[in-house]
Amino acid sequence: MNSVNIRLSTIADVRDFVNIVSKSDVDVDLQSGRYVVDGKSIMGIFSLDLLSPITLTAHSDDTEELFAELDRFIIK
Repeated sequence: MNSVNIRLSTIADVRDFVNIVSKSDVDVDLQSGRYVVDGKSIMGIFSLDLLSPITLTAHSDDTEELFAELDRFIIK
């Protein structure tokens, strides 16, 4: 399991993020405060506070390829 902080600033960012993670076999959860949603659910993502950083948790040890595709969303 690997975690990173991400930022989804626009509706287009959310759409692009969901398109990327939906292609992956890795289960992805997003957490904002006490709320946790499925990272592949566009409606779930819109229920989060998108003004704050969101914690992405990928439930796999082999996440290099997924994180490379999501690089523009990851807060460094």
